[in-house]
Amino acid sequence: MTTRDTVATAARRATRPTFKQEAIAKRGMVTSNHPLASLAGTEMLVQGGNAIDAAVATMFALSVVEPMMTSIFGSGFLTIRLADGTVTTIDNYGTVPLAAHESMFEPIPGSLDNDVVGGLNDTGYLSVSTPGTLLGWATAVERFGRLPLAMVMAPAIRFARYGFRVSPYLRSVTEMSREALARFPASADVFLPGGRLPEVDSIIRRGDYANTLERISSAGPDWLYRGPLGEQVAEDMERNRGLITMADLEGYRVYERMPVRGTYRGYEIVSMAPASSGGTHIIQMLNILEGFDLGGLGFGTADTVHLIAEAMKIAFADRFRYMADPETTNVPVDWLTSKAYAAERRAQIDPARAQTYSAAPLPDGEGRSTTHCCAMDDEGNVVSTTQTLNNGFGSKVTVPGTGMLLNNCMHLMDPNPGRTNSIAPGKRILSSMSPTIVLKDGQPFMAIGTPGGVRIFGSVMQAIINVIDHGMTLQEAVEAPRLWDRGPTLELETGFADLPVLRAELERRGHTIETPLKVAGGMNGILVNQATGLLHGAACWRADGAPMGFSGGDARLDEVSDAGIPM
Repeated sequence: MTTRDTVATAARRATRPTFKQEAIAKRGMVTSNHPLASLAGTEMLVQGGNAIDAAVATMFALSVVEPMMTSIFGSGFLTIRLADGTVTTIDNYGTVPLAAHESMFEPIPGSLDNDVVGGLNDTGYLSVSTPGTLLGWATAVERFGRLPLAMVMAPAIRFARYGFRVSPYLRSVTEMSREALARFPASADVFLPGGRLPEVDSIIRRGDYANTLERISSAGPDWLYRGPLGEQVAEDMERNRGLITMADLEGYRVYERMPVRGTYRGYEIVSMAPASSGGTHIIQMLNILEGFDLGGLGFGTADTVHLIAEAMKIAFADRFRYMADPETTNVPVDWLTSKAYAAERRAQIDPARAQTYSAAPLPDGEGRSTTHCCAMDDEGNVVSTTQTLNNGFGSKVTVPGTGMLLNNCMHLMDPNPGRTNSIAPGKRILSSMSPTIVLKDGQPFMAIGTPGGVRIFGSVMQAIINVIDHGMTLQEAVEAPRLWDRGPTLELETGFADLPVLRAELERRGHTIETPLKVAGGMNGILVNQATGLLHGAACWRADGAPMGFSGGDARLDEVSDAGIPM
Protein backbone atom coordinates (compact mmCIF):
# COMPACT_ATOMS: atom_id res chain seq x y z
CA MET A 1 0.00 0.00 0.00
CA THR A 2 1.38 3.42 -0.93
CA THR A 3 1.71 6.34 1.45
CA ARG A 4 -1.17 8.06 -0.34
CA ASP A 5 -3.34 4.95 0.05
CA THR A 6 -2.55 4.75 3.77
CA VAL A 7 -3.41 8.40 4.33
CA ALA A 8 -6.58 8.14 2.24
CA THR A 9 -7.74 5.07 4.16
CA ALA A 10 -7.12 6.79 7.48
CA ALA A 11 -9.01 9.87 6.28
CA ARG A 12 -11.96 7.74 5.25
CA ARG A 13 -12.11 5.93 8.58
CA ALA A 14 -12.07 9.25 10.39
CA THR A 15 -15.12 10.54 8.53
CA ARG A 16 -18.33 10.86 10.55
CA PRO A 17 -21.26 8.50 9.93
CA THR A 18 -23.50 9.53 7.06
CA PHE A 19 -27.09 10.72 7.45
CA LYS A 20 -28.25 8.51 4.57
CA GLN A 21 -26.98 5.16 3.39
CA GLU A 22 -25.81 4.04 -0.02
CA ALA A 23 -27.60 1.53 -2.23
CA ILE A 24 -25.70 -1.29 -3.96
CA ALA A 25 -26.91 -3.12 -7.06
CA LYS A 26 -25.64 -5.10 -10.02
CA ARG A 27 -27.98 -4.56 -12.97
CA GLY A 28 -28.56 -0.82 -12.80
CA MET A 29 -28.68 2.21 -10.52
CA VAL A 30 -30.55 5.51 -10.51
CA THR A 31 -29.96 8.38 -8.12
CA SER A 32 -31.99 11.55 -7.89
CA ASN A 33 -33.31 14.08 -5.42
CA HIS A 34 -36.65 12.35 -4.88
CA PRO A 35 -37.40 8.65 -4.23
CA LEU A 36 -40.38 8.59 -6.62
CA ALA A 37 -38.20 9.95 -9.40
CA SER A 38 -35.53 7.32 -8.74
CA LEU A 39 -38.33 4.75 -8.81
CA ALA A 40 -39.43 6.02 -12.23
CA GLY A 41 -35.92 5.56 -13.61
CA THR A 42 -35.55 2.12 -12.07
CA GLU A 43 -38.89 1.14 -13.64
CA MET A 44 -37.38 1.87 -17.06
CA LEU A 45 -34.42 -0.41 -16.36
CA VAL A 46 -36.74 -3.23 -15.29
CA GLN A 47 -38.78 -2.67 -18.48
CA GLY A 48 -35.70 -3.25 -20.60
CA GLY A 49 -34.68 0.36 -21.05
CA ASN A 50 -31.13 1.64 -20.77
CA ALA A 51 -29.55 4.36 -18.61
CA ILE A 52 -30.69 7.09 -21.00
CA ASP A 53 -34.33 6.00 -20.73
CA ALA A 54 -33.92 5.80 -16.96
CA ALA A 55 -32.39 9.26 -16.61
CA VAL A 56 -35.04 10.96 -18.75
CA ALA A 57 -37.90 9.16 -16.97
CA THR A 58 -36.35 10.34 -13.71
CA MET A 59 -36.25 13.93 -14.94
CA PHE A 60 -39.85 13.90 -16.14
CA ALA A 61 -40.84 12.56 -12.73
CA LEU A 62 -38.78 15.23 -10.96
CA SER A 63 -40.68 17.88 -12.93
CA VAL A 64 -43.76 16.59 -11.09
CA VAL A 65 -42.60 15.67 -7.59
CA GLU A 66 -39.80 18.24 -7.22
CA PRO A 67 -41.72 21.09 -8.90
CA MET A 68 -39.59 23.85 -7.43
CA MET A 69 -36.51 22.55 -9.22
CA THR A 70 -37.37 21.60 -12.79
CA SER A 71 -40.11 21.62 -15.42
CA ILE A 72 -40.51 20.86 -19.10
CA PHE A 73 -40.15 24.65 -19.52
CA GLY A 74 -36.67 24.78 -17.99
CA SER A 75 -33.01 24.36 -18.93
CA GLY A 76 -30.21 21.87 -18.48
CA PHE A 77 -27.51 19.55 -19.74
CA LEU A 78 -26.91 15.82 -20.12
CA THR A 79 -23.47 14.18 -20.11
CA ILE A 80 -23.70 10.71 -21.66
CA ARG A 81 -21.25 7.82 -21.94
CA LEU A 82 -22.53 5.04 -24.21
CA ALA A 83 -21.76 1.35 -23.90
CA ASP A 84 -19.39 1.51 -26.89
CA GLY A 85 -17.27 4.14 -25.14
CA THR A 86 -18.63 7.16 -27.01
CA VAL A 87 -19.00 10.23 -24.80
CA THR A 88 -21.21 13.15 -25.74
CA THR A 89 -23.34 15.88 -24.19
CA ILE A 90 -26.72 17.42 -24.90
CA ASP A 91 -27.04 21.17 -24.33
CA ASN A 92 -30.70 21.97 -23.73
CA TYR A 93 -30.08 25.24 -21.93
CA GLY A 94 -32.39 28.22 -22.29
CA THR A 95 -31.89 31.12 -24.66
CA VAL A 96 -32.66 34.82 -24.41
CA PRO A 97 -35.99 35.74 -26.08
CA LEU A 98 -35.65 37.41 -29.47
CA ALA A 99 -37.38 40.58 -28.25
CA ALA A 100 -34.93 41.07 -25.36
CA HIS A 101 -32.21 43.73 -25.34
CA GLU A 102 -29.19 44.47 -23.15
CA SER A 103 -30.75 47.49 -21.41
CA MET A 104 -34.11 45.88 -20.56
CA PHE A 105 -33.33 45.77 -16.81
CA GLU A 106 -31.92 48.38 -14.42
CA PRO A 107 -29.00 46.74 -12.57
CA ILE A 108 -28.60 47.25 -8.83
CA PRO A 109 -25.10 48.72 -8.41
CA GLY A 110 -22.62 46.40 -6.72
CA SER A 111 -24.75 43.26 -6.97
CA LEU A 112 -22.74 40.08 -7.54
CA ASP A 113 -25.89 38.11 -8.40
CA ASN A 114 -27.35 40.01 -11.40
CA ASP A 115 -30.06 41.64 -9.24
CA VAL A 116 -32.14 44.36 -10.89
CA VAL A 117 -34.60 47.02 -9.77
CA GLY A 118 -38.03 45.54 -9.12
CA GLY A 119 -36.75 41.96 -9.34
CA LEU A 120 -38.03 41.78 -12.92
CA ASN A 121 -35.42 39.20 -13.95
CA ASP A 122 -36.28 37.07 -10.93
CA THR A 123 -40.09 36.81 -10.76
CA GLY A 124 -42.74 37.12 -13.43
CA TYR A 125 -42.95 36.98 -17.19
CA LEU A 126 -39.86 39.04 -18.09
CA SER A 127 -37.65 36.59 -16.19
CA VAL A 128 -38.54 33.67 -18.48
CA SER A 129 -36.12 32.36 -21.09
CA THR A 130 -36.91 30.17 -24.09
CA PRO A 131 -36.90 26.62 -22.67
CA GLY A 132 -34.90 23.57 -23.66
CA THR A 133 -35.72 20.77 -21.24
CA LEU A 134 -38.57 19.10 -23.12
CA LEU A 135 -36.72 19.05 -26.44
CA GLY A 136 -33.48 17.96 -24.76
CA TRP A 137 -35.10 15.07 -22.91
CA ALA A 138 -37.02 13.91 -25.99
CA THR A 139 -33.87 14.17 -28.12
CA ALA A 140 -31.88 12.05 -25.64
CA VAL A 141 -34.51 9.30 -25.76
CA GLU A 142 -34.78 9.43 -29.54
CA ARG A 143 -31.02 9.43 -30.14
CA PHE A 144 -29.78 7.08 -27.44
CA GLY A 145 -32.71 5.45 -25.64
CA ARG A 146 -34.44 2.15 -26.22
CA LEU A 147 -38.03 2.79 -25.11
CA PRO A 148 -40.77 4.94 -26.66
CA LEU A 149 -41.23 8.42 -25.21
CA ALA A 150 -44.74 7.54 -23.98
CA MET A 151 -43.37 4.72 -21.81
CA VAL A 152 -40.58 6.95 -20.46
CA MET A 153 -43.13 9.62 -19.48
CA ALA A 154 -45.71 7.25 -17.98
CA PRO A 155 -44.49 7.36 -14.33
CA ALA A 156 -44.46 11.17 -14.32
CA ILE A 157 -48.03 11.27 -15.66
CA ARG A 158 -49.08 8.80 -12.97
CA PHE A 159 -47.50 10.84 -10.16
CA ALA A 160 -49.08 14.05 -11.44
CA ARG A 161 -52.56 12.59 -11.78
CA TYR A 162 -52.72 10.57 -8.57
CA GLY A 163 -50.55 12.77 -6.41
CA PHE A 164 -47.41 12.70 -4.31
CA ARG A 165 -46.54 13.35 -0.67
CA VAL A 166 -45.43 16.79 0.57
CA SER A 167 -42.07 16.36 2.30
CA PRO A 168 -40.73 18.79 4.93
CA TYR A 169 -38.19 19.92 2.31
CA LEU A 170 -40.86 20.72 -0.30
CA ARG A 171 -42.92 22.57 2.29
CA SER A 172 -39.91 24.65 3.40
CA VAL A 173 -39.04 25.69 -0.16
CA THR A 174 -42.70 26.52 -0.79
CA GLU A 175 -42.73 28.68 2.33
CA MET A 176 -39.70 30.63 1.04
CA SER A 177 -41.54 31.28 -2.24
CA ARG A 178 -45.00 31.76 -0.75
CA GLU A 179 -45.43 35.47 -1.39
CA ALA A 180 -44.27 35.27 -5.01
CA LEU A 181 -46.32 32.15 -5.79
CA ALA A 182 -49.42 33.87 -4.45
CA ARG A 183 -49.12 36.50 -7.20
CA PHE A 184 -49.93 33.93 -9.90
CA PRO A 185 -53.32 32.21 -9.44
CA ALA A 186 -52.52 29.10 -11.46
CA SER A 187 -49.43 28.49 -9.31
CA ALA A 188 -51.16 29.30 -6.04
CA ASP A 189 -54.05 26.93 -6.80
CA VAL A 190 -51.68 23.96 -6.79
CA PHE A 191 -48.93 24.88 -4.36
CA LEU A 192 -50.90 27.06 -1.90
CA PRO A 193 -54.22 25.20 -1.72
CA GLY A 194 -56.87 27.37 -0.11
CA GLY A 195 -54.25 30.11 0.24
CA ARG A 196 -52.29 28.06 2.77
CA LEU A 197 -49.00 26.22 2.79
CA PRO A 198 -49.50 22.50 2.17
CA GLU A 199 -49.08 20.37 5.27
CA VAL A 200 -46.30 17.80 5.52
CA ASP A 201 -47.61 14.38 4.41
CA SER A 202 -50.56 15.92 2.55
CA ILE A 203 -50.99 15.00 -1.12
CA ILE A 204 -50.48 17.36 -4.06
CA ARG A 205 -52.23 16.44 -7.31
CA ARG A 206 -51.36 18.21 -10.58
CA GLY A 207 -54.19 17.32 -12.94
CA ASP A 208 -53.49 20.05 -15.53
CA TYR A 209 -49.84 19.08 -15.69
CA ALA A 210 -50.79 15.40 -16.06
CA ASN A 211 -52.95 16.34 -19.06
CA THR A 212 -50.12 18.37 -20.57
CA LEU A 213 -47.63 15.54 -20.16
CA GLU A 214 -50.10 13.03 -21.58
CA ARG A 215 -50.56 15.09 -24.74
CA ILE A 216 -46.80 15.45 -25.15
CA SER A 217 -46.34 11.69 -24.69
CA SER A 218 -48.57 11.17 -27.73
CA ALA A 219 -47.63 14.15 -29.91
CA GLY A 220 -43.97 14.61 -28.94
CA PRO A 221 -42.12 17.84 -28.12
CA ASP A 222 -43.69 19.67 -31.08
CA TRP A 223 -46.82 19.97 -28.93
CA LEU A 224 -44.85 22.73 -27.16
CA TYR A 225 -42.42 24.00 -29.78
CA ARG A 226 -44.80 24.14 -32.75
CA GLY A 227 -48.22 23.30 -31.41
CA PRO A 228 -51.14 24.15 -29.12
CA LEU A 229 -49.13 24.22 -25.89
CA GLY A 230 -46.72 26.77 -27.36
CA GLU A 231 -49.64 28.88 -28.55
CA GLN A 232 -51.05 28.90 -24.99
CA VAL A 233 -47.69 30.09 -23.69
CA ALA A 234 -47.35 32.81 -26.34
CA GLU A 235 -50.88 34.10 -25.68
CA ASP A 236 -50.25 34.19 -21.91
CA MET A 237 -46.97 36.01 -22.51
CA GLU A 238 -48.68 38.62 -24.67
CA ARG A 239 -51.38 39.20 -22.05
CA ASN A 240 -48.75 39.75 -19.35
CA ARG A 241 -46.10 41.71 -21.27
CA GLY A 242 -43.75 38.76 -21.53
CA LEU A 243 -41.35 38.36 -24.45
CA ILE A 244 -41.60 34.75 -25.63
CA THR A 245 -43.45 34.17 -28.91
CA MET A 246 -43.98 31.20 -31.19
CA ALA A 247 -40.94 32.39 -33.15
CA ASP A 248 -38.79 31.82 -30.04
CA LEU A 249 -40.17 28.32 -29.50
CA GLU A 250 -40.01 27.30 -33.16
CA GLY A 251 -36.44 28.55 -33.44
CA TYR A 252 -35.10 26.78 -30.36
CA ARG A 253 -32.42 24.12 -30.95
CA VAL A 254 -30.61 21.64 -28.73
CA TYR A 255 -26.92 21.02 -29.39
CA GLU A 256 -25.02 17.78 -29.13
CA ARG A 257 -21.57 19.00 -28.11
CA MET A 258 -18.23 17.39 -27.43
CA PRO A 259 -17.58 17.32 -23.69
CA VAL A 260 -14.69 19.03 -21.99
CA ARG A 261 -12.11 16.49 -20.83
CA GLY A 262 -9.17 16.48 -18.45
CA THR A 263 -7.22 14.22 -16.10
CA TYR A 264 -6.65 14.12 -12.36
CA ARG A 265 -4.25 11.68 -10.72
CA GLY A 266 -4.83 9.02 -13.38
CA TYR A 267 -8.60 9.49 -13.69
CA GLU A 268 -10.29 11.08 -16.71
CA ILE A 269 -12.83 13.84 -15.99
CA VAL A 270 -15.61 14.28 -18.57
CA SER A 271 -18.08 17.13 -18.15
CA MET A 272 -20.09 19.88 -19.83
CA ALA A 273 -18.35 22.35 -22.08
CA PRO A 274 -19.73 25.91 -22.58
CA ALA A 275 -22.47 27.15 -22.48
CA SER A 276 -21.88 25.65 -19.07
CA SER A 277 -18.86 26.99 -17.27
CA GLY A 278 -18.93 24.09 -14.82
CA GLY A 279 -16.91 21.37 -16.53
CA THR A 280 -14.17 23.72 -17.69
CA HIS A 281 -13.62 25.12 -14.22
CA ILE A 282 -13.77 21.71 -12.50
CA ILE A 283 -10.87 20.61 -14.70
CA GLN A 284 -9.07 23.94 -14.25
CA MET A 285 -9.28 23.71 -10.45
CA LEU A 286 -8.30 20.03 -10.35
CA ASN A 287 -5.29 20.85 -12.54
CA ILE A 288 -4.21 23.52 -10.08
CA LEU A 289 -4.78 21.30 -7.03
CA GLU A 290 -3.04 18.30 -8.59
CA GLY A 291 0.26 19.96 -7.66
CA PHE A 292 -0.52 19.70 -3.93
CA ASP A 293 -0.69 16.57 -1.77
CA LEU A 294 -4.27 17.05 -0.59
CA GLY A 295 -4.45 13.50 0.75
CA GLY A 296 -1.40 14.12 2.90
CA LEU A 297 -2.72 17.47 4.10
CA GLY A 298 -5.99 15.81 5.17
CA PHE A 299 -9.68 16.52 4.70
CA GLY A 300 -11.02 19.70 6.29
CA THR A 301 -7.65 20.99 7.49
CA ALA A 302 -6.79 24.67 7.21
CA ASP A 303 -4.14 23.90 4.58
CA THR A 304 -6.53 21.94 2.37
CA VAL A 305 -9.43 24.38 2.74
CA HIS A 306 -7.13 27.33 1.98
CA LEU A 307 -5.81 25.74 -1.23
CA ILE A 308 -9.27 24.79 -2.49
CA ALA A 309 -10.58 28.30 -1.74
CA GLU A 310 -7.72 29.93 -3.62
CA ALA A 311 -8.24 27.66 -6.64
CA MET A 312 -11.94 28.56 -6.64
CA LYS A 313 -11.22 32.29 -6.64
CA ILE A 314 -8.89 31.87 -9.62
CA ALA A 315 -11.58 29.96 -11.51
CA PHE A 316 -14.24 32.56 -10.76
CA ALA A 317 -11.99 35.39 -11.96
CA ASP A 318 -11.57 33.59 -15.29
CA ARG A 319 -15.26 32.67 -15.44
CA PHE A 320 -16.34 36.31 -15.23
CA ARG A 321 -13.91 37.31 -17.97
CA TYR A 322 -14.21 34.48 -20.49
CA MET A 323 -17.40 32.42 -20.11
CA ALA A 324 -20.44 32.97 -22.35
CA ASP A 325 -22.42 31.39 -25.17
CA PRO A 326 -19.88 29.57 -27.39
CA GLU A 327 -22.00 30.42 -30.44
CA THR A 328 -21.33 34.14 -29.90
CA THR A 329 -18.08 34.20 -27.92
CA ASN A 330 -14.70 32.52 -28.46
CA VAL A 331 -14.31 30.72 -25.11
CA PRO A 332 -10.66 29.59 -24.62
CA VAL A 333 -11.49 26.19 -23.13
CA ASP A 334 -8.29 24.43 -24.23
CA TRP A 335 -6.15 27.10 -22.59
CA LEU A 336 -8.20 27.25 -19.37
CA THR A 337 -8.03 23.46 -18.97
CA SER A 338 -4.36 23.04 -19.86
CA LYS A 339 -1.79 21.73 -17.36
CA ALA A 340 0.59 24.54 -18.35
CA TYR A 341 -1.91 27.26 -17.49
CA ALA A 342 -2.69 25.50 -14.20
CA ALA A 343 1.01 25.54 -13.32
CA GLU A 344 1.14 29.30 -13.89
CA ARG A 345 -1.86 29.90 -11.65
CA ARG A 346 -0.67 27.42 -9.00
CA ALA A 347 2.55 29.41 -8.64
CA GLN A 348 0.50 32.49 -7.72
CA ILE A 349 -1.03 30.82 -4.64
CA ASP A 350 0.54 31.74 -1.29
CA PRO A 351 -0.03 28.77 1.07
CA ALA A 352 0.02 31.12 4.04
CA ARG A 353 -2.13 34.01 2.82
CA ALA A 354 -5.50 34.57 1.10
CA GLN A 355 -5.32 36.67 -2.04
CA THR A 356 -7.51 38.41 -4.63
CA TYR A 357 -7.11 37.20 -8.20
CA SER A 358 -7.81 38.73 -11.61
CA ALA A 359 -8.49 36.91 -14.85
CA ALA A 360 -5.28 35.97 -16.60
CA PRO A 361 -4.63 37.58 -20.00
CA LEU A 362 -4.99 35.27 -22.97
CA PRO A 363 -1.70 34.28 -24.61
CA ASP A 364 -1.03 35.97 -27.92
CA GLY A 365 -3.10 34.35 -30.62
CA GLU A 366 -5.59 33.40 -28.60
CA GLY A 367 -29.55 29.89 -9.28
CA ARG A 368 -29.77 27.82 -6.88
CA SER A 369 -32.88 25.74 -7.46
CA THR A 370 -31.83 22.94 -9.69
CA THR A 371 -31.94 19.16 -9.64
CA HIS A 372 -29.71 16.32 -10.69
CA CYS A 373 -29.84 12.61 -11.45
CA CYS A 374 -27.46 9.87 -12.50
CA ALA A 375 -28.17 6.53 -14.13
CA MET A 376 -26.04 3.51 -15.02
CA ASP A 377 -26.96 0.18 -16.55
CA ASP A 378 -25.04 -3.08 -16.74
CA GLU A 379 -24.11 -2.52 -20.39
CA GLY A 380 -21.88 0.48 -19.62
CA ASN A 381 -24.29 3.30 -20.49
CA VAL A 382 -23.94 6.21 -18.06
CA VAL A 383 -25.86 9.47 -17.73
CA SER A 384 -25.22 12.44 -15.48
CA THR A 385 -27.77 15.22 -15.98
CA THR A 386 -28.56 18.50 -14.25
CA GLN A 387 -31.74 20.44 -15.03
CA THR A 388 -33.25 23.61 -13.59
CA LEU A 389 -35.91 26.29 -13.36
CA ASN A 390 -33.07 28.45 -11.94
CA ASN A 391 -34.68 29.72 -8.69
CA GLY A 392 -37.21 27.86 -6.55
CA PHE A 393 -40.38 27.49 -8.67
CA GLY A 394 -38.58 29.51 -11.38
CA SER A 395 -40.47 32.64 -12.38
CA LYS A 396 -43.36 31.45 -10.11
CA VAL A 397 -45.57 31.63 -13.23
CA THR A 398 -47.79 28.72 -14.24
CA VAL A 399 -49.48 29.12 -17.61
CA PRO A 400 -53.22 28.75 -16.83
CA GLY A 401 -54.69 25.43 -17.89
CA THR A 402 -51.30 23.75 -18.44
CA GLY A 403 -49.98 23.09 -14.93
CA MET A 404 -46.57 24.04 -16.34
CA LEU A 405 -44.20 26.21 -14.31
CA LEU A 406 -41.94 28.57 -16.29
CA ASN A 407 -38.24 29.15 -15.60
CA ASN A 408 -36.57 32.40 -14.55
CA CYS A 409 -33.23 31.78 -16.29
CA MET A 410 -33.00 35.42 -17.45
CA HIS A 411 -31.68 36.06 -13.94
CA LEU A 412 -28.47 34.33 -15.04
CA MET A 413 -27.71 36.97 -17.69
CA ASP A 414 -25.59 39.98 -16.77
CA PRO A 415 -27.99 42.97 -16.76
CA ASN A 416 -25.09 45.37 -17.38
CA PRO A 417 -24.56 46.21 -21.08
CA GLY A 418 -21.24 45.66 -22.80
CA ARG A 419 -20.00 42.63 -20.85
CA THR A 420 -19.14 39.07 -21.89
CA ASN A 421 -22.44 37.68 -20.64
CA SER A 422 -24.72 40.67 -21.30
CA ILE A 423 -28.22 40.15 -22.70
CA ALA A 424 -28.53 39.67 -26.46
CA PRO A 425 -31.43 38.24 -28.48
CA GLY A 426 -31.18 34.48 -28.95
CA LYS A 427 -28.03 34.18 -26.82
CA ARG A 428 -27.44 30.90 -24.96
CA ILE A 429 -27.59 31.54 -21.23
CA LEU A 430 -24.45 30.84 -19.19
CA SER A 431 -24.72 28.15 -16.51
CA SER A 432 -22.56 26.59 -13.80
CA MET A 433 -24.12 23.13 -14.08
CA SER A 434 -21.60 20.31 -14.00
CA PRO A 435 -23.05 16.87 -14.80
CA THR A 436 -19.80 14.92 -14.68
CA ILE A 437 -18.58 11.42 -15.48
CA VAL A 438 -15.23 10.12 -14.19
CA LEU A 439 -13.49 7.30 -16.08
CA LYS A 440 -10.66 5.00 -14.99
CA ASP A 441 -8.73 3.23 -17.74
CA GLY A 442 -11.52 4.19 -20.14
CA GLN A 443 -14.24 2.53 -18.06
CA PRO A 444 -16.98 4.20 -15.99
CA PHE A 445 -15.85 4.93 -12.45
CA MET A 446 -18.25 7.61 -11.21
CA ALA A 447 -21.15 9.81 -12.30
CA ILE A 448 -21.91 12.81 -10.14
CA GLY A 449 -23.58 16.21 -9.99
CA THR A 450 -25.54 18.60 -7.82
CA PRO A 451 -27.86 21.60 -7.86
CA GLY A 452 -26.61 24.84 -6.35
CA GLY A 453 -26.20 27.68 -8.86
CA VAL A 454 -22.69 29.13 -9.04
CA ARG A 455 -21.71 26.82 -6.17
CA ILE A 456 -22.19 23.72 -8.33
CA PHE A 457 -18.82 23.20 -9.94
CA GLY A 458 -16.85 23.84 -6.75
CA SER A 459 -19.02 21.31 -4.91
CA VAL A 460 -18.68 18.62 -7.60
CA MET A 461 -14.92 19.15 -7.61
CA GLN A 462 -14.77 18.64 -3.84
CA ALA A 463 -16.70 15.37 -4.09
CA ILE A 464 -14.22 14.10 -6.69
CA ILE A 465 -11.34 15.06 -4.41
CA ASN A 466 -13.06 13.40 -1.45
CA VAL A 467 -13.13 10.05 -3.29
CA ILE A 468 -9.76 10.19 -5.07
CA ASP A 469 -7.59 12.03 -2.50
CA HIS A 470 -9.31 11.32 0.80
CA GLY A 471 -10.44 7.75 0.14
CA MET A 472 -14.07 8.36 1.06
CA THR A 473 -16.95 6.17 -0.03
CA LEU A 474 -19.26 7.98 -2.42
CA GLN A 475 -21.90 8.36 0.30
CA GLU A 476 -19.32 9.97 2.58
CA ALA A 477 -18.08 12.15 -0.27
CA VAL A 478 -21.47 13.63 -1.18
CA GLU A 479 -22.38 14.27 2.46
CA ALA A 480 -19.03 15.67 3.59
CA PRO A 481 -18.91 19.37 4.58
CA ARG A 482 -18.29 21.74 1.67
CA LEU A 483 -16.73 25.15 1.15
CA TRP A 484 -17.17 27.84 -1.46
CA ASP A 485 -15.24 31.00 -2.30
CA ARG A 486 -15.49 33.38 -5.23
CA GLY A 487 -14.29 36.31 -3.10
CA PRO A 488 -14.54 38.23 -0.87
CA THR A 489 -16.11 35.65 1.50
CA LEU A 490 -15.19 32.02 2.18
CA GLU A 491 -18.25 29.95 3.08
CA LEU A 492 -17.67 26.94 5.34
CA GLU A 493 -20.51 24.57 6.12
CA THR A 494 -21.17 24.16 9.81
CA GLY A 495 -20.37 20.44 9.58
CA PHE A 496 -16.59 20.89 9.47
CA ALA A 497 -14.84 19.35 12.48
CA ASP A 498 -13.32 21.78 14.99
CA LEU A 499 -14.96 24.66 13.13
CA PRO A 500 -13.94 27.41 15.63
CA VAL A 501 -10.28 26.37 15.39
CA LEU A 502 -10.46 26.02 11.59
CA ARG A 503 -12.16 29.39 11.28
CA ALA A 504 -9.57 31.13 13.44
CA GLU A 505 -6.66 29.75 11.43
CA LEU A 506 -8.24 30.69 8.10
CA GLU A 507 -9.01 34.20 9.36
CA ARG A 508 -5.38 34.48 10.41
CA ARG A 509 -4.49 33.75 6.77
CA GLY A 510 -6.72 36.60 5.60
CA HIS A 511 -10.02 34.87 4.77
CA THR A 512 -13.37 36.40 5.67
CA ILE A 513 -15.54 33.53 6.91
CA GLU A 514 -19.26 32.78 6.82
CA THR A 515 -20.74 29.51 8.11
CA PRO A 516 -23.98 28.53 6.35
CA LEU A 517 -25.70 25.23 7.09
CA LYS A 518 -25.17 24.09 3.52
CA VAL A 519 -23.26 25.02 0.38
CA ALA A 520 -25.08 24.09 -2.86
CA GLY A 521 -27.78 21.43 -2.85
CA GLY A 522 -28.58 17.74 -2.84
CA MET A 523 -25.70 15.96 -4.54
CA ASN A 524 -26.14 12.44 -5.87
CA GLY A 525 -24.07 10.03 -7.87
CA ILE A 526 -23.05 6.49 -8.72
CA LEU A 527 -19.66 4.81 -8.25
CA VAL A 528 -18.56 1.55 -9.87
CA ASN A 529 -16.51 -0.89 -7.81
CA GLN A 530 -14.24 -1.95 -10.63
CA ALA A 531 -13.24 -5.15 -8.81
CA THR A 532 -16.78 -6.47 -8.32
CA GLY A 533 -18.75 -4.53 -10.93
CA LEU A 534 -21.25 -3.51 -8.25
CA LEU A 535 -22.85 -0.06 -8.53
CA HIS A 536 -22.89 2.11 -5.40
CA GLY A 537 -25.56 4.83 -5.44
CA ALA A 538 -25.50 7.79 -3.08
CA ALA A 539 -27.61 10.88 -2.35
CA CYS A 540 -26.90 13.43 0.36
CA TRP A 541 -28.84 14.97 3.25
CA ARG A 542 -29.29 18.38 1.60
CA ALA A 543 -32.38 17.30 -0.39
CA ASP A 544 -34.93 14.46 -0.56
CA GLY A 545 -32.53 12.33 -2.59
CA ALA A 546 -32.60 8.56 -2.79
CA PRO A 547 -30.51 5.98 -4.68
CA MET A 548 -32.38 3.02 -6.11
CA GLY A 549 -30.82 -0.06 -7.68
CA PHE A 550 -31.86 -3.07 -9.69
CA SER A 551 -30.32 -6.51 -9.15
CA GLY A 552 -31.48 -10.02 -9.90
CA GLY A 553 -33.31 -10.52 -13.15
CA ASP A 554 -34.46 -13.34 -15.39
CA ALA A 555 -34.36 -16.97 -14.32
CA ARG A 556 -31.57 -19.28 -15.42
CA LEU A 557 -32.69 -21.62 -18.16
CA ASP A 558 -29.49 -23.60 -18.69
CA GLU A 559 -30.82 -26.48 -16.57
CA VAL A 560 -34.45 -27.53 -16.95
CA SER A 561 -36.26 -30.43 -15.30
CA ASP A 562 -38.41 -32.93 -17.15
CA ALA A 563 -41.43 -30.93 -16.06
CA GLY A 564 -40.00 -27.85 -17.74
CA ILE A 565 -39.31 -26.02 -14.46
CA PRO A 566 -35.89 -24.37 -14.09
CA MET A 567 -33.79 -26.22 -11.51
